[in-house]
Amino acid sequence: MTTLADFNDLPADEAERLVAPCVAIPSWATGLVAGRPYADIGDLLATAEGLAAAWTDAEVEGALADHPRIGERHAGDGESAALSAREQAGVDPADVEVQARLRAGNAAYEERFGRIYLVRAAGRSAEDMLALLEERLENDPATEIAVTRAQLAEIALLRLRGLVV
Repeated sequence: MTTLADFNDLPADEAERLVAPCVAIPSWATGLVAGRPYADIGDLLATAEGLAAAWTDAEVEGALADHPRIGERHAGDGESAALSAREQAGVDPADVEVQARLRAGNAAYEERFGRIYLVRAAGRSAEDMLALLEERLENDPATEIAVTRAQLAEIALLRLRGLVV
């Protein structure tokens, strides 16, 4: 964690490296750093949220590559992987039934939408994530990319809150 004052004072490249694990959308990190200095955390988060609202479908799709399927481990070993592991703490890897349901749900989602199912996992149980997955399978593609964008933004903002205090 870093203080807001320290974040405001970091060289731009260091500040971008600090916030990059929040979401794999370089324009978001660049925009967030360009908006400095921030008067308070609320100002920082409002800017982050505004930048997230402008993400294109292509940026959202690209950012999904940095997220594992729900119930699976991140393939990497960096900060993003560590964050993902903490966020998915509500999924017990030893629960065979839940793991089977997640595999089936992930496969159905990928078949329907051509991308991984992304949900803000932090603070949610496996049952909650499965219920949301089943609901979202009923969405049309335009609605679903909007929901995915919103979930990705929630993840990015939660991660940012954990990095800058």
